Amino acid sequence: MNNNETVTDKLVVNENWCKGCGICVKFCPKNVLKVENEKVKVIDIDKCIQCGLCELRCPDFAIYVRGK
Repeated sequence: MNNNETVTDKLVVNENWCKGCGICVKFCPKNVLKVENEKVKVIDIDKCIQCGLCELRCPDFAIYVRGK
């Protein structure tokens, strides 16, 4: 982990790689993510079902699902 990562028990977001395109936000079926200040933020990790859609759709490999 580095200082520019948001790490939860379910997701990791690398803020250095994130361009804030919002694709992961659009595909998340549980509204776990949002774009804020041109970066993706985890807003409700308890809703995350670890489906992996955010990871699969991210063109910059900035987000991944842990323990899948």
